[in-house]
Amino acid sequence: MTSYRGTPRVAIIAGLRTPFAKAGTAFKGLTALDLGRHVVAELMQRTALDGREVDQLVWGTVLPTPLAPNPAREIALLPHFPRDLPAHTVGRACASANQAITDAADQIALGHSVCAIAGGAESLSQVPILHSRGMSDLLIAVSKARTVAQRVGLIGSLRPRDFVPVTPAIAEPSTGESMGQSAEKMAKLNGITREAQDAWALRSHRNAATATSDGHLAQEIAPLPVPPDYAQVLLTDNGVRAESTLEALAALPPVFDKRYGSVTAGNASPLTDGAAAVLLMREDTARALGYAPIGYIRAYANAAIDPAEQLLQAPVLAAPKALERAGITARDLDVIEIHEAFAAQVLSNLQGFASQAWADRAGAATPLGELDPERINHTGGSIAIGHPFGATGARVVTTCCHALARADGQFGMVSVCAAGGMGHVMIIERA
Repeated sequence: MTSYRGTPRVAIIAGLRTPFAKAGTAFKGLTALDLGRHVVAELMQRTALDGREVDQLVWGTVLPTPLAPNPAREIALLPHFPRDLPAHTVGRACASANQAITDAADQIALGHSVCAIAGGAESLSQVPILHSRGMSDLLIAVSKARTVAQRVGLIGSLRPRDFVPVTPAIAEPSTGESMGQSAEKMAKLNGITREAQDAWALRSHRNAATATSDGHLAQEIAPLPVPPDYAQVLLTDNGVRAESTLEALAALPPVFDKRYGSVTAGNASPLTDGAAAVLLMREDTARALGYAPIGYIRAYANAAIDPAEQLLQAPVLAAPKALERAGITARDLDVIEIHEAFAAQVLSNLQGFASQAWADRAGAATPLGELDPERINHTGGSIAIGHPFGATGARVVTTCCHALARADGQFGMVSVCAAGGMGHVMIIERA
């Protein structure tokens, strides 16, 4: 299912997220599972939904802990739900929550489900650290040793290199390039200047700061007490820099290409901890239960590109398909939410949306055209708000619904790039 025209409409009833906190700060003592449980429990409380109405829970994550490889099921075991609630975990890199949402929506459209919770979480503060291959092999051998002498002999064979841990890398297995290096490549290929990137980053921070102060972001956030003593409560995202200036951003050094580069810590999204979730229902179920939807999923599309080319450009290929399936054009869009992995990626995506060459690659007769920046990321984006890999997709869907209401618009588009050269685009219709 990629278009819901002619099927029971899939209603977005509500969306909620934790504050997003830069890795190593407020939420460093919480796991992704802790964050996910908090936001789902709060979503249930705020909607006053009887947990027995929920018939599936789908969750996205990029770096699951080996201690809880199916976090969806662990969240489904909250006391808010019956113990027999089916739940599964999905992964599509930075679009994992989008995959969770569309998995759940497909089941609703097919008539297999009537009410679902979908979302995702990530803790970049608690990235799983693995033993080296040598250490793993030795520990297995020690566990199988029959005598103390054998164990001592094996342990004595350890070498310093065996103690070097293995951490997950934010790099493409197929190319060895990090996402930042790929963003640098895109900036160079598409002629995206450092000045343009810094200007977009500043816009993200200013929009997010305004949306924080005026309460627009607060309606999407479930405050969270900060461990270990829980005396303080984080109410807002802690990466938003209201005081940021172009001069301050220009002073930051390039990170990935120190001599000729333009991607900096200031015009890229930070590593972040957080969780986000949405409540989905069949339209008639929502009506019967007395819920007023905040939006409907009209259509979606996924696309992919060779990671060695322009890693984060695949939304440009997905957007024409999603719009066609929705039966609308880019001119009908009132609100656009674009995930900001890097300013270079956003500006490359916008350039691609207007390109006939990219339209040809997508099989579209004409490009989307120049998208009005005033319709994009009204409340800031991932550069300012943060990017917990598994959660961002649910955040932008929720934000799009609220932005449509404020703009009194009808159609919104969500665009998310993802590692592996993948892209996701969803069309949302206002309720």
